[in-house]
Amino acid sequence: MSPALRTPRLLVRRFRPEDAATLAAYRSVPEVARYQGWSAPVTDEEARRLVAEFAAGDPAAPGWFQYAVEERESGALVGDVGVRLDENRMQADLGFTLPPDAQGRGYATEAVRAVLGELFARPGIRRVSAVCDVRNLASARLLERVGFRREGLRPAYTWLKGEWTDDLLYGLLADWWLTPTAPRT
Repeated sequence: MSPALRTPRLLVRRFRPEDAATLAAYRSVPEVARYQGWSAPVTDEEARRLVAEFAAGDPAAPGWFQYAVEERESGALVGDVGVRLDENRMQADLGFTLPPDAQGRGYATEAVRAVLGELFARPGIRRVSAVCDVRNLASARLLERVGFRREGLRPAYTWLKGEWTDDLLYGLLADWWLTPTAPRT
């Protein structure tokens, strides 16, 4: 079991069974689900199943691992950050979800930075990638704020919820993370 990541305001940790109701609530908000692969609403039963899967995951194994993001002061679940470790264990993909009442408070930035710090501290991790819908400006700004570089645009690439969507591609190399002032060409 991985230790929790602590930031000044957050505990980025493994999911627990008691997180299911909150996960169901925020993943059922239409604006939260809009750019995600799931559809709202998320039932309590689905959330319990997801939380059980998340809790059983191994952050060091290839595949997706979902971190719960908890506000330390209140103990409230305020979102989640997902990491998909590649089979080669040298690269990963990143995603994040926060409910509307937790957005705009810097929680996502703080949690993503903590997860990136943990990833790049692992031996061999060279690159983290992220993809977001071109209309999801808040996510694009967050990725850029934490050091990701926009690498491309895939027009009408993803068929999601009955429409073709444009994808923004982002990448962050270990060298950029470890030496953030280095020139990025």
